Amino acid sequence: MYGDCEAISSMGGNMVVSSETLFTSTFQNPNFTYLPLEPLPPMIPKEENGSLLRGKEEMKSGSESELQETTKQPLKKKRYHRHTAHQIQELEAVFNECPHPDDKQRMKLSQELGLKPRQVKFWFQNRRTQMKAQQDRSENVILRAENESLKSEFYRLQAELSKLVCPNCGGPPVPGGVSFDELRIENARLGEELERVCAIASRYIGRPIQTMGALMPPSLELDMNIYPRQFLEPMPPTLSETPSYPDNNNLILMEEEKTIAMELAMSATDELAKMCRTNEPLWVRNNETGKEVLNLDEHSRMFHWPLNLKQRSSEFRTEASRDSSVVIMNSITLVDAFVDSNKWMELFPSIVARAKCVQVISQGVSGTNGCLQLMYAELHVLSPLVPTREAYFLRYCQQQNVEDETYWAIVDFPLDGFHNSLQTSFPLYKRRPSGCLIQDMPNGYSRVTWVEHAEIEEKPIHQIFSHFVHSGMAFGANRWLAVLERQCERIASLMATNIPDIGVIPSPEARKNLMRLSQRMIRTFCVNISSCSGQVWTAVPDSSDDTVRITTRKVSEAGQPNGLILCAVSTTWLPYPHHHVFDLLRDERRRAQLEVLSNGNALHEVAHIANGSHPGNCISLLRINVASNSSQHVDLMLQESCTDKSGSLVVYSTVDVDSVQLAMSGEDPSCIPLLPLGFFITPMELMNDGGCKDEANGHNITTGSLLTVGLQVLASTIPSAKINLSSIAAINNHLCTTVQQISSALSSNCIGYCNDGDNGKEK
Repeated sequence: MYGDCEAISSMGGNMVVSSETLFTSTFQNPNFTYLPLEPLPPMIPKEENGSLLRGKEEMKSGSESELQETTKQPLKKKRYHRHTAHQIQELEAVFNECPHPDDKQRMKLSQELGLKPRQVKFWFQNRRTQMKAQQDRSENVILRAENESLKSEFYRLQAELSKLVCPNCGGPPVPGGVSFDELRIENARLGEELERVCAIASRYIGRPIQTMGALMPPSLELDMNIYPRQFLEPMPPTLSETPSYPDNNNLILMEEEKTIAMELAMSATDELAKMCRTNEPLWVRNNETGKEVLNLDEHSRMFHWPLNLKQRSSEFRTEASRDSSVVIMNSITLVDAFVDSNKWMELFPSIVARAKCVQVISQGVSGTNGCLQLMYAELHVLSPLVPTREAYFLRYCQQQNVEDETYWAIVDFPLDGFHNSLQTSFPLYKRRPSGCLIQDMPNGYSRVTWVEHAEIEEKPIHQIFSHFVHSGMAFGANRWLAVLERQCERIASLMATNIPDIGVIPSPEARKNLMRLSQRMIRTFCVNISSCSGQVWTAVPDSSDDTVRITTRKVSEAGQPNGLILCAVSTTWLPYPHHHVFDLLRDERRRAQLEVLSNGNALHEVAHIANGSHPGNCISLLRINVASNSSQHVDLMLQESCTDKSGSLVVYSTVDVDSVQLAMSGEDPSCIPLLPLGFFITPMELMNDGGCKDEANGHNITTGSLLTVGLQVLASTIPSAKINLSSIAAINNHLCTTVQQISSALSSNCIGYCNDGDNGKEK
């Protein structure tokens, strides 16, 4: 021990060695050497048993003789005796029969093989050890594989349990039973099969069949006997970002049908070009309205459709219109938007509810030139009082040169006549050759000439929208082109980098994200307040003019608040021009005077993005100024207003500050939940038998507007919850109060509008 201490002290007096080093490290100091140790003689215990002593003496004598032999040849290496193949074969044969031989068997075996009994004994011991090791290794491999399999199965089951949700309470389910995903897939498959069968059966009985009414509970927990009307529409599916489409899986054109489709495409393109360029006698202008009307007799004489289609009957009404305008977008970008179904929906959010490319029949050459697609589309008006129009059609895109002018033709033409496996919608909608001609102009502009031609089955429409639909304003070329012109200005504003913004927008990327978030808000509002995707709307009997509709939706996807959403929509005719109503609702300062909309809080604009030539086409970020003594959380309000000659939209939704900062920082804004509210204002002309004028509030007027108000509230955070009558009464009362306050505000401003209408001022 003292030597160790001296060795440590010799390494340096100031050196500090930890206890861990002392107990774990090996000294390798060259100054510290070990002395060789002599082997100690063996210690033999003293035994009293004589037999044991005799055995020891025999062992001693044997060991001495062996030591003498080894001392004679100290430099010889030990020789290893290897058994012959015959010996190993015989030993293996005996081992297979008896792994543990006794002394007599070992002695006999040694004599037969010429081995010593000890050699035989050791061979059997080694062989048993080797066999045991082999068995252990094989069992270890099997157990390790079983362990990995069990671990994988455990992780898989654990992941599935984490994804499951109880359909009744929305919480985690009780472990065990059938997978909820498998049940949901099977339920969706059975639902699609049922809808397909009901669609086939409805063709024979002449009316739609309620598909899911007997399988699903109604969306509203109401006693339907109190309502005087019966609704035969199917139950609404759960609204999601990815809408469901009709089941027409067998709607695929074969090779021989593709040839017919290409011939039809050429004929339809020629018809569209002539309808766009020809005036009288094909198009006759109405002197009273100033609109062009299609001469059906002249059209039948000029165009002979290649296939023998069904003749027109009194059950179908023909709609035809034409319009032309200049838009701020080049032809290549426009054509790409028409060919891509998703871009087409984004370009017309207030007209196209759903769109899908079912089959690409021809890819075309040089990009989209010659592209032919089988399309599905559902067109809607922003009100549940107007049924949607669904149609399968072929869309053809071709670049043509006529009289040294190059233009693109986008033409839609029907499928019926050579494909009879369509699942028809109600009312029936046949899209005759329609579309647009696009011609490039300087500075990235394009001239677009649009033609809409369709046959629609005569179905009763609510009287408040009857003139709007029958006059062609709902789905006519004027509305398509007006929306296109406004959306092109919006896209140009989105891509521009030299437009100054007002407020707290830090960068161009933040500006784009805020515009994309507002675009999603607009599209969500348009889809939620219409009758698209099979949504069922229930009439509220308390409304005097039968224009209030309510529905519920179960939402569990990102982008909207999860839970049960109650939606109410009302449409009212107002005896005021639609731009007067639009100016009132888009101005946050004037709208704050309406208590039902402002909730007593003032609004202050903190960011402003202009996205069109009209000052009303803009996006605003508003701060809700709550009272200082209020416990209400301070939120922001995202608002977009847009207007054109076909109508106006004012849509807004509350968003928290963190969500706005997330969008401003460049993150994906698609996960931000939005529950938009808003207004859809439609210009309407008064149609009276006694004249074109009417009186409202003592003033003669010739125009009016339809105001559609859409409200949405999160009734419950549990999607499977049931709505009660008190919630319905509350939102209906809120809706009626909103319309009354808007009418009163317009009435009070009517004198100012009328007196200062000549000089454009407003009191």
